Amino acid sequence: MTTTYAALLRGINVGGARKVPMADLRALMEDLGHDDVRTYLQSGQAVFSNAHGDEDGLAAQLARAVEERFGFAVDVIVRDHAYLKAVAEACPFPAAALEARQLHVTYFSAPVAPERFAGIDQEAFLPERFRLGDRALYLYAPEGLGRSKLSQQLSRPRLTKGLVATTRNWNTVVELVKLTGG
Repeated sequence: MTTTYAALLRGINVGGARKVPMADLRALMEDLGHDDVRTYLQSGQAVFSNAHGDEDGLAAQLARAVEERFGFAVDVIVRDHAYLKAVAEACPFPAAALEARQLHVTYFSAPVAPERFAGIDQEAFLPERFRLGDRALYLYAPEGLGRSKLSQQLSRPRLTKGLVATTRNWNTVVELVKLTGG
């Protein structure tokens, strides 16, 4: 059975560094045997179909191929449509009432214990807030990610140690659900 996935590549095409042209990424993924490859924006999202079934294996394969082809390491997370849809539906914030720049999801490569973030005094960052989900962290940042002091705290290496973490704004979260849904 073929499944549709989204590949989230961390930190490519940002600020002119680590350039991966989307046409080249599509060709690379097709060379790896993926079907129906499409990209979304220039910031590292690709949608594809494959019967492989192992998200971590697919992510590792793509990360190796990107490093071989483009000459730099890239962290990759691969998730299927059901997971992406569940994350969007479980959003603890009123997504429909917010601007996309105010709401973000950080996808993690593995489950995250709440204790990892227990030392963050959420009251000190109000009105910004975060909540943990299934291998995801939801961030409400009313002034946007670039001005978020809470985001800076959440991305500290001690909090993400041993994990791949990559953040997307709400528009991208919703679009990936649509693109992987057929």
